[in-house]
Amino acid sequence: MRMFLAVVACFLFLSSPARSDEVDLELVLLADATGSIDDGEIRFQRSGYAEAITDPSVLSAITGNVHGKIALTYVEWADMASQHVVVDWMVVDGMASARDFAARLMDVPREAYGRNAIGAALLRGKDLIDTNEHTGLRRVIDLSADSANNWNGPTIAEARETVVSSGIVINGLAVLCRHCSGRPVAYDLEDRFYRDIIGGPAAFVVTADSPATFADAVRKKLILEIAARPADADQLLNQLAQRR
Repeated sequence: MRMFLAVVACFLFLSSPARSDEVDLELVLLADATGSIDDGEIRFQRSGYAEAITDPSVLSAITGNVHGKIALTYVEWADMASQHVVVDWMVVDGMASARDFAARLMDVPREAYGRNAIGAALLRGKDLIDTNEHTGLRRVIDLSADSANNWNGPTIAEARETVVSSGIVINGLAVLCRHCSGRPVAYDLEDRFYRDIIGGPAAFVVTADSPATFADAVRKKLILEIAARPADADQLLNQLAQRR
């Protein structure tokens, strides 16, 4: 009998799916790498994210949550066939892992090229969330772009509906700084983000309107996404502002 129970227990253990890592947030950072972004601007964007993820206020947002850790990946997107994972999924739970993420981010050559395909980028972000090994209390895709054009691939409306209906929030970083090609002249970029791109509960847009404010905008965005409670986010944003 004991032998039988041992065999059954072993079978149940081997046949059960591996328990995924529980985190507070699964976050896909989708960074613009389209034709308007040159190699120098790619490094400028990456350095802004590397600086932000190691910022004490961002780390306080991470460690102040239920599990004290998040899972994130950094992807550069361009046309419908070009979404390059620069840093694969990593768990960040403190300064050491944040610095590791930042170092990896700056160490990979650019591979994404082409004209805007925001719809394809959003669906790629959803796929990365659906297939990773983590289980987050919240799931977020964070798209940065210096325009709201969609020249190829699925439409933005179709992709947004698919993403949001699956329970994933889409936030946006509207990039207006000169290092990132400047403000579109034909339309209001922030308005297009609000109307056409972001979606889900408490979705928001943050604007970077100069090279000097890019890293601050990324820090603000990460704090808003990571902090579970609005009061915590407000406190951390105030601390961030006082240090500037």
